[in-house]
Amino acid sequence: MPSRFPLLRDSALIYGRLLTVDEPHLIERYNKALKAFGLSPTDLQAFEIDRTGFSPQVAEELGDLSYLDPNGVNRRFIILTPAQIDLPVVHTAFSNTSQLMFEFMTRNQRAINALTIKDVIYGEIDDSVSTVEDIEDLLSISQVEFRVLSAEDVLGKAAELGTLVDRLKQEPDAWRDDAMLERMVELARICGDIRENALVPDQVIFRHNAYWTSHFGGLYVFIDPDVTTVICDPSAPGFRRSRPWQVSYISIFDADRVFRFLAETGRLELPRASWIEASGYLEHRAEMVVRSLIRDAEPERNLSEVDKVWLQTWIHNNAARINSDGNFPFLNAAKREIRQLGQLRIDEVPPRQRFLVVRARPDHPDAWLTNRLISDFVPQDFVSRYVFNKQGFYTEYETYSQNWRAHVVDVLKTAYLKDKRAFRARLYGLTD
Repeated sequence: MPSRFPLLRDSALIYGRLLTVDEPHLIERYNKALKAFGLSPTDLQAFEIDRTGFSPQVAEELGDLSYLDPNGVNRRFIILTPAQIDLPVVHTAFSNTSQLMFEFMTRNQRAINALTIKDVIYGEIDDSVSTVEDIEDLLSISQVEFRVLSAEDVLGKAAELGTLVDRLKQEPDAWRDDAMLERMVELARICGDIRENALVPDQVIFRHNAYWTSHFGGLYVFIDPDVTTVICDPSAPGFRRSRPWQVSYISIFDADRVFRFLAETGRLELPRASWIEASGYLEHRAEMVVRSLIRDAEPERNLSEVDKVWLQTWIHNNAARINSDGNFPFLNAAKREIRQLGQLRIDEVPPRQRFLVVRARPDHPDAWLTNRLISDFVPQDFVSRYVFNKQGFYTEYETYSQNWRAHVVDVLKTAYLKDKRAFRARLYGLTD
């Protein structure tokens, strides 16, 4: 909730780029949607929303962070304006909620533009299951359907008007029905000219592709032509029992198998000079490793004045700790080997350390999801964690000391927020 993260909020590292809702008629429409969901209306005179209509301020007022996400499935949405398409999604149980909302709003842009002039659009992303009790419930979701409503029933009235227009065209004597014509005029006052303004969404069913979900402590689903792969804690209900003939199960704790799966399915970009040397990727990882060691060794140290010279001095003065951890020397050795051979002999690298030197293949559809999974194996790199797994970052942030929180925020503001696109392009090869 906002009050738990004041430093992050003040630094635009949480709930950033949201849309302010402060016009009375929009607040009234939002409250109509809340009431339709069986929720109490907000008394706030201003609040912010994300792409789905989720508001951190309303969540705090209701005391329910999941007020639009009951049971973590069948996600609700509230659309006040077409401008929401450009906003992030800041709270969700499924990593692909943002993409699904984007596709829905893109495919139905004309209807959304027309409807939101007069009404609020709300509804839910129907996942075909009401609760998630085991992995089979998740795997049964192959597609989602947007159940779309509007507070003033403009959608229903537009459909009725369309039916009457068809009747007028097809029945020779329909124009003599005064009651019908009066009803058409009444509906047209509300809906406008439906020949010009499409009010009914064209596409409401979308594929449910690869995703991460917060269920069962965090679970990944990757979909390939011949097999679906689930990666999670093996204690999750249904692990290796749900559809074993068509689903491959990998323990999130088995670094070797996770790595081999990602590599064999073409989701990884292995460490080669062609991208490693220009990106500064290994230098970034090395710096994150050192910062993590400093935190462990001196948790109360004020790091506000830390610079690269200070970091280099600390490395020299703590050589034993650095060597005992092993990651910093490994990254330096990897850099030398790549410079000499053009690549790293990855099979000779211990499984967990392999994740330090790889990234998702940028052109793969699952690049963001793969980078998210990689970040699970590199907890020292809080920058990558923030970029690809904000939920995980926020959970870990709560365990930080005040000094470390301040340091993390400063690094993120300096390294990432200044130019997020350029940072993602340089380190991860991502252009979106």
